[in-house]
Amino acid sequence: MTYALLIGGAGFIGSHLCDTLIHKSKPVICIDNLHLGSKKNIAHLLPHPNFKFIECDVNDLNTFDSIIANHDIDIVYHLAANSDIQAGAQNIDIDFSLTLNTTLNILRIMKQHQIHQLVFASSSAVYGSLNEPLSETTGPLLPVSFYGASKLASEGFISSYTEQFPLKAWIIRFPNVIGERLTHGVVFDFIKKLKMNPNKLEILGNGHQTKPYIYVKDLISGMLHFQDQANGAHQIVNLGVSSSTSVNDIADIIIKAMGLRNVEKVYTGGQQGWIGDVPKFQYDLTKIHSLGWTASLSSNEAITKTVAHELNQHD
Repeated sequence: MTYALLIGGAGFIGSHLCDTLIHKSKPVICIDNLHLGSKKNIAHLLPHPNFKFIECDVNDLNTFDSIIANHDIDIVYHLAANSDIQAGAQNIDIDFSLTLNTTLNILRIMKQHQIHQLVFASSSAVYGSLNEPLSETTGPLLPVSFYGASKLASEGFISSYTEQFPLKAWIIRFPNVIGERLTHGVVFDFIKKLKMNPNKLEILGNGHQTKPYIYVKDLISGMLHFQDQANGAHQIVNLGVSSSTSVNDIADIIIKAMGLRNVEKVYTGGQQGWIGDVPKFQYDLTKIHSLGWTASLSSNEAITKTVAHELNQHD
């Protein structure tokens, strides 16, 4: 049996990719160290005959190598990373270990075992604070977070590997992703805060931070479409939605959905929500649109759907 290997497959995004690949009848091996992922995200897949879960940290090279050596794998989806940018800002070792070093180890093992296809989850954070509509050829890229720097460094090593041995790589730059199984971020934080105190909401920054938010199932659809349609050994794409939503608007959507009134909004001030935050960005989506894919939900629709699901889960 030939498998797709999903690294970080028990996480928020990875578990949705597992769902889709299994639905498409592709056998899947899901590897996760459960640092941020959770077995509950993939519990419904565990009985499936084409699905295997193995708890493993890819920074443990011996264990990781033995897993690869004992399975026939034709493609690797690399979603392992520190997805908590604020935590990484406090400790650079987090992003080095969980984001960059995982990439280096995956590339080493892929080369050793002659696995020739890699899909890498990158990020809008590689662009830093550039204000123009961001295209795949925008540069120079100057990240402002350790997370963005680690993603960009990973992209660089992947690019080099595509030159050094027969590797085909699809690099997909994610924007803000929301939906079922969310574990952190502004929607998650606002709901948690308002559950604790329905009369007051602390908002990091000035509330005018405005970004595109993509629904997780749209993201997975776009990833697989790009993989099918993009040719060449080394492909990069922005994946997102044309619209965007401010932090203030997210707060209003959640407050309305929770049926709250007269909520006092307290701002910490400043354009950034935290050090390393990019207050505003806009993708140029010409490339992915030209390949025949667009998101089904707008930014506001993705947020509204996510909020409704999260509130239902909490209830």
